[in-house]
Amino acid sequence: MTDDREFYTFRGYLMMQDRQQMTPSMEDYLEMIYRSHLQEGYARTSQLAAQLNVQASSVTKTVQKLARLGLLNYEKYGLIQLTEKGKRIGSFLLKRHILIENFLKLIGVKEPYLLRDTEMIEHHLSLNAFHKIKLLYKFLQANPAVMEQFNRYKLERNKLRRGD
Repeated sequence: MTDDREFYTFRGYLMMQDRQQMTPSMEDYLEMIYRSHLQEGYARTSQLAAQLNVQASSVTKTVQKLARLGLLNYEKYGLIQLTEKGKRIGSFLLKRHILIENFLKLIGVKEPYLLRDTEMIEHHLSLNAFHKIKLLYKFLQANPAVMEQFNRYKLERNKLRRGD
């Protein structure tokens, strides 16, 4: 059997995505700015540095890049405010994060892996895969019997691995 699909390196797939040249790091910044927007209506450089555990100079550079993409308004030492486009994309990024985190919780992923795995998955997921995960998540929520069956299966597999 031949496989006619074309394969690319991980970087090759990233290059093909239409993401307006936003890196995973820029997505994290925009998501955090959006979270601040929901709470306070704006963000500050020092606040973002503390929330993302980075230097203020890194925040400034990234915020300037996001401003050039038309996602936010920023003046040096001033407030960071989202544009309508920034709000729309920020909202999607937060919803994507929450969905991935909730899905992972549902299937049994716990700390210390939950946040790390959420971050690693969310930035490298196609929109198509995101929608499929969302659909599966809703299906599993609507069908608790399926989740019970899955949890029993996990327990059985763990017992087999431990040799119980």
